[in-house]
Parts: sequence; structure tokens; C-alpha cells
Amino acid sequence: MRIDARRARWADEQPRTRWVDQSAFHSRRPDLRLGTRTHRLDRAGPDAADRISVQHTVRTSTAEYTLLLNAPDWLGRRVVGAALRDAVAELRAIDLTYGPNRPDSLVSMLRRGEISPESYPPLADLVDRCAAMRAATDGWFDAWAVPGGFDPGGLLGGWAVERAADRLRAAGVHDYAVLSGADLTVRGHAAHGGPWRVALHHPTDSRRAPLVLEMTAGAVGTSGVSGRRGHVVDPHTGEPADQLVAATVVGPDLAVADAYATALYAAGPAGLAWFRNGSDYRALFAHRRR
Repeated sequence: MRIDARRARWADEQPRTRWVDQSAFHSRRPDLRLGTRTHRLDRAGPDAADRISVQHTVRTSTAEYTLLLNAPDWLGRRVVGAALRDAVAELRAIDLTYGPNRPDSLVSMLRRGEISPESYPPLADLVDRCAAMRAATDGWFDAWAVPGGFDPGGLLGGWAVERAADRLRAAGVHDYAVLSGADLTVRGHAAHGGPWRVALHHPTDSRRAPLVLEMTAGAVGTSGVSGRRGHVVDPHTGEPADQLVAATVVGPDLAVADAYATALYAAGPAGLAWFRNGSDYRALFAHRRR
């Protein structure tokens, strides 16, 4: 994979995730909670005086996204506001341009054979990512094994979030979290000045203590917490996957983590083999259905 100058400049954004001892965490509230019905955001305390903190929620036709920005005061509210608008515009544009349920989207046109992936560089990137994840998961993530042809839905949301995050970083905002349902990507630090504290709740047993992570770079992708049985299909048989109730994967990139979570949900415990041998991604939850 080619490493461009921008990526080299921000080499400190390599994923850093620390698993926190829950017994030592009671005195500190999480900044973000995933896996609950509300996926609520907890305020961890007053914002630092030299920071600009912004929270904004945007809804598209298929998803709801919440963006939390924690920018240095010297960047200025006008620049931060412009960065937020640019990221929101990217999320809306991807929904309009790539949504497989929209007849006039690039994905729909590709399915009908009206264009090729090379017609638009972002579309080529999306197709390449789907092909790479099909290979990485032994075919358990397969964007082509769906009725009607190519459907990138298993990683499209994560891809959208990462592209919106690219817009934030390009504008100089390097401390942020972007959430969509039970998925998120984070970079840098929260408003209190420390790593983002993320509480991952068990998808079916609310009595269990959450798994707590401290993150300064990385993503969490989840499949199955919606409660809709049959929303993930076994690509080898075409039948709804039913081995697991939920699958959660953590790693550097949300599009990849999303695709891994979708594939793991479809494959069941056999998919845990993908996360061995020094993989940058790790399965956090893979709960069997009772």
C-alpha cells in the first residue's frame, strides 16, 4: 500500500487502544457508549479553556452520524465550523452518490453496467476495498454475492465516516470522534485532554459490565446489534446468517472493521482465525445465538 505525504506527516495517528480494568474505571465516566439502545454520549466534564468543542448530528436516508470535534482555540471557530460543514457534506454526498438503494447512484449504475469502476476514482476505491475484504475473509464478506449484483453496504457506512474524517484532518482538526449507530472512529483526545474513553456494552445482556477502551486512534465496527435477524446473508448459501447475535471488531480503519464485523457475523466462530498472526484488527465480541 502506498504511503502518501499526508499519512507520513500524521504517523502518530497509528491505532492506539488500551483495554482498561473496569474496577479502576468507576471514578471516570466514558465519553462514548456503544452497544446500548441509545448509543448515548456522556459528558466527561468541563471543556478545556483553550479548546473548541463541537457536537453535531446529521441524518441521511440510511444512517445517523454524530460528530464530536475538539479543536485548538487558535484554529478559530470559523475554520472549525467550515471543517464540520465539509465533513457533513461528505456524508450527505456519499449517501446520494453511492447508496445502492438509489436508482441514480453510481453503485446502481455500476450494477446495470452503465459505468465501470474506473469512471470515478472514489468508486474504484470502494470496489477495490470490497474486493480486498472478500479475499481477506475467505469470501465471507462478498459485495457481489447479493441479489442484483454489487452492493457495498457492509462497509459503505464505515467508508463514509473515514472519508468525512479525512475532511476534518485536512482542515486541521485532529481530535475528533465520528459515530454511526454502534460504529465509531476516533483520533486524538477528548475535550478533557485525555484519550477518548469508550464503553462497549454487551449487545444482549445489560447486566454485564461494559468493556472499556481508551483510544487515541482507531475504529470500532459492529454487526448484529440492530436486532434485525436476517439482515446479514451467508454469501455461500444465500441464507440469513444466524450463528451469532453480534460481532464487534476494533482496528485502524472503520470501513475494514465494519467489513470484518459483517463477515464474522456471517461466518460465526470460524471467522476468528482472521485475527491471528499479527493482524491489526481484533474481534472484541462474537456472541453465539442461543
